[in-house]
Amino acid sequence: QVQLVESGGGLVPAGGSLRLSCAASGSTFSLNAIDWYRQAPGQERALVAGISSGGSSNYADSVKGRFTTSRDSAKSTVYLQMNTLKPEDTAVYYCHGLVVRGGVKYHYWGQGTQVTVSS
Repeated sequence: QVQLVESGGGLVPAGGSLRLSCAASGSTFSLNAIDWYRQAPGQERALVAGISSGGSSNYADSVKGRFTTSRDSAKSTVYLQMNTLKPEDTAVYYCHGLVVRGGVKYHYWGQGTQVTVSS
């Protein structure tokens, strides 16, 4: 089992920055990747960024060049640094952990943290 807890959301003006944190606990050694998703009102949850256990990262086109994900393995924490925020970045941001065991994928989600970007 893996538990994920996000923090760092808030209200920020357009052009500002926020750093989200995702603290993992439990069987963190089994995590294959941790991703960030976001869901705006009336929209589906969408992948924003991800980082593998090996440290490679990927980003949605809409955030490339503005968002950066990183990990501190000693703290079992993954970060999402969000710069040059836009009103369309407003959403609830979720941390997602993936464990692949015996060919079966296990998905773990945090509770979400609200990010609001004012224009």
